[in-house]
Amino acid sequence: MKLLAFNGSPRKKWNTATLLEHALDGARDLGAKTRLIHLYDLDYKGCTSCFACKRINGKSYGHCARNDDLKPVFRQIEKADAILVGSPIYYGITTGETRSFLERLMFQYSVYDPERSTLFFKKIRTGFIYTAGATDEMVKEMGFDRNAKGTEMAMERIFGSCESFFVTDTYQFPDYAKYVSTRFNPEEKKKRRDEQFPNDCRKAYALGARLVQNDT
Repeated sequence: MKLLAFNGSPRKKWNTATLLEHALDGARDLGAKTRLIHLYDLDYKGCTSCFACKRINGKSYGHCARNDDLKPVFRQIEKADAILVGSPIYYGITTGETRSFLERLMFQYSVYDPERSTLFFKKIRTGFIYTAGATDEMVKEMGFDRNAKGTEMAMERIFGSCESFFVTDTYQFPDYAKYVSTRFNPEEKKKRRDEQFPNDCRKAYALGARLVQNDT
């Protein structure tokens, strides 16, 4: 089994990346091969609507035609058994890098055909880890979870399955005194970081294990 994880956060050592690392630990402990790819290290743009992946008898049918840093990544995904995407929530949705990645990933396998829902040639497990400085209540009130549901449904349609995990009320700065952040109580944020984040890491570990577990 092979699990590929994608960090859609610009930070490589903070909440999202840490949760992804724990998820990969869970997969590795079941014998899976894993790799973490930082999307902000790659050079690419979102879908340009060239429709080369949809052209009848075209050489790129079912595959993105753009020749950039995502091309070898997509080849790796086609060899993987599971993929996991992690992203902070910026203004109600994933980071721009994550969204551009998902556009390119999903559209090449989407098909305008009532007889089939995907051009992807096998079923794999997929998952998302979302992080937010907002509380659970704010995530629901502002519709962040509803936005994520649409992406989850698309991934399920294309790849076969998908599940999402929200980690909320995260600790955003190492030192709140250095930033304008009076909306938040630094002591409460640190308390949640110390008490809740370890539980969230354990849940991420379990998610990584689920993505690669053999159900047969």
